[in-house]
Amino acid sequence: MTAPIHVLNGPNLNRLGTREQEIYGRTTLAQVEVLCRQAAGTVPLEFHQSNAEHEIIGWIHAAIDLPARGIVINPAAFTFTSIAILDALKMFPGPIIELHISNIHRREAIYHRSLISTVATAVIAGLGPAGYPAAIKAMLELTGEDG
Repeated sequence: MTAPIHVLNGPNLNRLGTREQEIYGRTTLAQVEVLCRQAAGTVPLEFHQSNAEHEIIGWIHAAIDLPARGIVINPAAFTFTSIAILDALKMFPGPIIELHISNIHRREAIYHRSLISTVATAVIAGLGPAGYPAAIKAMLELTGEDG
């Protein structure tokens, strides 16, 4: 079986579509998942969201143990605070794409320093929900699969 791409979403992303629509838009996380699955084609996708840091770390460990083809991660607020997620990602041997719906560099200064960027293969920010299928397509290219 083809190794899956893991798409991991951090805190408050379950509120997409209703949360700060002027920043994040009206697209829900369920709609984002559909976009990702369409972009992945025949490549399996593991799609998760949690407000709990330990669950995200567990999914990263699962991606290491499977192994997964790659990880697309929108760590949300954990981007700027979680050394534990950073340490887990350091153990993943494949490509990692860090993803943000908004352009974190155009926002308040607290959002400018990503811990995750130090281990990410690539970073996508500011494309809105369209960043997700772009990340999946990029992951397929990085891993030599066209979905």
